[in-house]
Amino acid sequence: MRKMGIGIAALAATGLLLAGCSSTPPATTPTETEEAIDASGVTLTVWTDENRKPAIEAAAATFEEETGGKIELVQKNFEDIRTDFTNQVPTGEGPDITIGAHDWLGSLVQAGVVSPVDLTDTASSFAPVSLDAFTYDGQLYALPYSLETIALIQNTELVGDDAPATWDDAIAAADAAGAERPIVINTGGQTGDAYTMYGFQTSFGAPVFVSDADGYTTEVGMGGEAGTAFAEWLGANGEKGTGDISTTIDYDTNNELFASGEAAYTVQGPWAIEALTADGVEIKVNPIPSAGGETASPFVGVQGFYVSSQSENALVAQEFLTKYLATYDAQKALYEADPRIPAWNDLATEVSSDPVIAGFVASSQNGVPMPNIPEMGSVWDLWNAAQVQIIKGADPASTWDKMITDLQALIG
Repeated sequence: MRKMGIGIAALAATGLLLAGCSSTPPATTPTETEEAIDASGVTLTVWTDENRKPAIEAAAATFEEETGGKIELVQKNFEDIRTDFTNQVPTGEGPDITIGAHDWLGSLVQAGVVSPVDLTDTASSFAPVSLDAFTYDGQLYALPYSLETIALIQNTELVGDDAPATWDDAIAAADAAGAERPIVINTGGQTGDAYTMYGFQTSFGAPVFVSDADGYTTEVGMGGEAGTAFAEWLGANGEKGTGDISTTIDYDTNNELFASGEAAYTVQGPWAIEALTADGVEIKVNPIPSAGGETASPFVGVQGFYVSSQSENALVAQEFLTKYLATYDAQKALYEADPRIPAWNDLATEVSSDPVIAGFVASSQNGVPMPNIPEMGSVWDLWNAAQVQIIKGADPASTWDKMITDLQALIG
C-alpha cells in the first residue's frame, strides 16, 4: 500500500532543504498578476481555531474586496475539528475549508471528506517535507503552512554551542563538564514517549513503517536486526544500565531538571523553550545526534488547510487557498499568530535569523513526516509500552520482538 507521492527516503537521501531551497519570489495576489475571479454571491465557511483566526481574517478581507465573495470564519477548539469535520461533511454540513494536521489525512481520505488541491505555480514555494506530509496516494490534499519537530537542546554554559555528532559525544561532553545529569529525555513517565525517542530509533535504521519510492507502506519497519539494535541500546541506557533514560522523567520533570541547570542536554520541541529557559539557562538548539550510526530523523508534524469533498464552492475554495493563503503576507500573518516553523521557504529563511528557530529548522531538515496512514493510530500503545518495559529492565530483544508481532497482528 503506497500513500505519499514524494518518497521520504528519497528526501533524506538527496538532502532536500526545508528553507532556502527555492529562489521563488513571494507569491502575489491576483490583482498583481491576473484578474481575480468573480465570486459574487458565494460564501465560503472556514473553520479555524482562536490563534489562527486573526491571521486568516486579513486574507479573507482581501479576498472579499477583490472577488466579491464572502468568508465566514467559524472559531472552534482545534481538538474538536477532526471529529466534527468527519461527522458533519457527509451530512452536507460543515465548512468548505478547515485547518488541520497532516496526520489526520489517511482517515479523512478513507472517510471521503476531503478533496485534492492543486497549488499550481506556488508549490515550489513550500518545503518539500510539508507537501510530502499532505500527499496521499499520489495526490496533494491540503495547503501546508507550518511545521514542528523536536531537537537537541543544550546548556551552553555546560557544553558550549557545538553540536554533538553522536549520542556518545553528547554524554562525553556532559561528563567532562561535570553535569549532574548528562541528558534528560521525556519518556512520559510510565506511559512511554516513542515520539520523542523516534530520532534515536531511526538512527538505527528502524522506521516505524517501511517506505519506498512512493512513500510509506503499511509494512512495519522497526523489526529485524535494526529494531533489535535500537532496543538493546535503549536497555543499555535505561534504568538497569547507565540510567541516562528513565521512566521517572515526564514532561514537566524533564523541563524542570534542564531549567535548573542539572542536565546538559534534553530533547524537546519549541513549545518547551519558555519552560526550559525560565531560570536563565542559555541554550543552543541543534539536530538530534545519532545513536545508531545513521541520521537521526525525528517526526515532523505539519498543519495546513483542507477542502471539504462536499463543498458546493470547491473552485472558489481552491482560489482562496492558492491565491490568498499561499502568499508571503498570509503565511507571515499565520506565523505571527502562532509561531511555528513556516512551510513557506522564504519565510523560513527569514525567521531563521533567530538562532532558536534556526536550530529547529536544521533539525526538521533531517526529519520525516509522521505517517499519515490510518494504521499509525494502532501503533502508539504497543510501541510506548514496549519502550517503557525495556527502559525499566525487561529483556530488550524479546520485548521488542513481541511488540512487533502484536503490532503486525493488530494491523492485519
